[in-house]
Amino acid sequence: MKYLLLFTVLSFVAPAAMGQTLTIIDEETGNPVVGVAATSRDPVARARSDVHGQLDLSRFRGSKAITFRRLGYQAVERSYASFGAEPTLNMRETLFHTDEVVVSATRWRQTKREVPERTVTIYPRDMYLENPQTAADLLTLSGEVYVQKSQMGGGSPMLRGFATNRVLITVDGVRMNTAIFRSGNLQNVISLDPNAIERTEVLFGPGSVMYGSDAIGGVMSFTTREARYADNGSMLLAGHAMLRGSSANAEKTGHVDVNLGWHNLALLTSVSYADYGDLRMGSDGPDEYLRTRYVEQGPAGDMLVANDDPELQVPTGYGQLNFMQKVHIRPSTDWDLSYGLQYSRSTDYARYDRLQRPKGDGLRSAEWYYGPQRWTMHSLHVLHNAATAAYDHLRITLAGQFFEESRHDRDFGKVTLYNRTEQVDAWSANVDAELALTTRQRLSYGVEAIYNEVHSSGTDLDISTGETIPGASRYPDGSTWSSLGAYAHYRNTLSDALTLQAGLRYSAVALDATFDNAFYDFPFSALRMRNNALNGSLGAVFAVSTSTLLSTQVSTGFRAPNVDDAAKVFDSSPGSVVIPNPDLGPEYATSVEASIDQQVDGILRLQLTGYYTWLRDALVRRNSTLNEQDSIMYDGTLSQVQSVQNAAEAWVEGIQASVEVHFGKGLRLLSHFNWQEGEEQLDDGSTAPLRHAAPWFGTTTLSYRLRSLELALSIQYNGEVAYEDLGTHVVSGTEYLYATDGEGRPYSPSWTIINLKAQYRLTDLVTLHAGVENIADLRYRPYSSGISAPGRNFIGSVTLDF
Repeated sequence: MKYLLLFTVLSFVAPAAMGQTLTIIDEETGNPVVGVAATSRDPVARARSDVHGQLDLSRFRGSKAITFRRLGYQAVERSYASFGAEPTLNMRETLFHTDEVVVSATRWRQTKREVPERTVTIYPRDMYLENPQTAADLLTLSGEVYVQKSQMGGGSPMLRGFATNRVLITVDGVRMNTAIFRSGNLQNVISLDPNAIERTEVLFGPGSVMYGSDAIGGVMSFTTREARYADNGSMLLAGHAMLRGSSANAEKTGHVDVNLGWHNLALLTSVSYADYGDLRMGSDGPDEYLRTRYVEQGPAGDMLVANDDPELQVPTGYGQLNFMQKVHIRPSTDWDLSYGLQYSRSTDYARYDRLQRPKGDGLRSAEWYYGPQRWTMHSLHVLHNAATAAYDHLRITLAGQFFEESRHDRDFGKVTLYNRTEQVDAWSANVDAELALTTRQRLSYGVEAIYNEVHSSGTDLDISTGETIPGASRYPDGSTWSSLGAYAHYRNTLSDALTLQAGLRYSAVALDATFDNAFYDFPFSALRMRNNALNGSLGAVFAVSTSTLLSTQVSTGFRAPNVDDAAKVFDSSPGSVVIPNPDLGPEYATSVEASIDQQVDGILRLQLTGYYTWLRDALVRRNSTLNEQDSIMYDGTLSQVQSVQNAAEAWVEGIQASVEVHFGKGLRLLSHFNWQEGEEQLDDGSTAPLRHAAPWFGTTTLSYRLRSLELALSIQYNGEVAYEDLGTHVVSGTEYLYATDGEGRPYSPSWTIINLKAQYRLTDLVTLHAGVENIADLRYRPYSSGISAPGRNFIGSVTLDF
């Protein structure tokens, strides 16, 4: 009897001692909702749902009002007594995420309704359905970023007519741009693992107040996954695994991440590997894009070989490994420390556009490839939340990045393989603070220090004998680029309807280089630059009503010359060579934009932004001389001497528009449209189309969600760029990359493709994904690209969440 009594007592006591777990799920999909904040005043308690959508409800025992909030969901208030023995809570997603949080605009969290600049956010949910292969492909999911590719291992984003070293990339708040980011198309963004990214924000327009040099066209801010603590009293073990394959390039990708969390310690490990074969283009389109021949090296030397399958782009395949480790420590409720290690390494990959370059009846290059692209980043973040006289929130960020890239090229029939290797050590320190001056006024301010050291070397290999001799380096070895900056940003909510914002930043930039004239007889032996800039922004957001929002922003930006601009020696295009220019100065931009955000009856949302940007003292390549000669021999070719000069002005204007319609019962239509037009001034005073001003483009997606099933039918479209709109600086020497119009002139045709994606949550753990892209198998090439896009592409993947 006594044992029965003891068992009866334990049956009531044990559940209370163990706690009561609440599971929160999405009302439509049935998926767990992560990061729901639960709070109550009596008793005073708070908790947050974990990766399984669960939180400890027992701490709210007796509460008559528990409030559950999560960005993108309608807030819910329930009493503790309303939950049963196995409590669950359904949360309904809001139709329009007007309350979503934006970080990139001020480096601190604020709602999108308070931000006058246009921003777009890409969430993991979008990535899971669309299955992007690389971080460059991930950016296209925004519908407002245009991506150019010169090879499959690439992806150069264009924002409002600017690209490469005029747009800024940040990873967990650390700038990725280095002293050798070039004006030619870049592939650095593919070092990021899309499977490890928590969210991506794109801030359009100059971001120099917050980020200093380079942020003229905009900022792409990537936030990687964070290690999560166990807020429910026990150890947290969670993970995500994925296997994916696609047909167009025989992709084989695997990913796994595991999170271990305790109350004050959390660990996250993430690993991905992707292997891609040669990319197949579509079957219906311009014949000029076909790969009819390529070069093979046989016993007798280089051979021009006919391609038995001209739709297969040979060679384009490569592989990539990504690794990430996060460690979070919470010594108290006020402090949070986190360390992150990110590592990326690719295999060799071909510069496909250069391998197509004709010479006479053959091809100019027998080999042209990039060596392994390596990127390592160590970052330490210290966050302090406390109401002090100087700040409410303080963040210190220390980072060290190590980049390595190399180029290898050899002309057809020649024995010399030119090898050029670059390494950049990039160190940075940021101190950012936020302070509430009053209930309606906030001040954020900070300082930043950056130091880059460039190591560059060159060798020339005789492939017939194996002999290696020193060669000219791409940059002066040991060059340094450094920057110091301080900023302040003020926000005043004058009323519930009107918010004003103003920002100011001072930046000082230094560049030092010493030249080795063993290969080139420059009339100078060293380069020393000291530049500075004062940038500002002024913006306003006016809520006409709960459904109408108006905003406007005026801002300035700048870009100080880096080592690539001022000090490189490089074959920029067929028949020309760029030499250093010690007399360069910064380029400056002024931009104005205005937006309207209109909701209608809670089911329709319209967003429209118009902008205009003026770039002065633009850094552009122009003809020059070296020792009074306008041409020199470079890599065995007589080449026109050029240098980067402050020799132009440029103008870009455009509109960005989006429409979102919710038809009810899980059916939604989302459409983005972008139009821009840009011009730059030439030496003779005339103007030419701006190189990185993309044609009009957009996406329209019809999606449907019902419990475990989600479907999306999308259309991507791109306007034509006629011959007269290409510009001589784009066409000269690169005509072979374009289709030809009715008069035999190069041009970039318009194109439209249709994609279908689906995902189905098979169990609580397993989700299946499938899709087909470019259903009509169109052969097309995005503007300014040197490689054709995938043809009809079947995609399949399976994910496991535990």
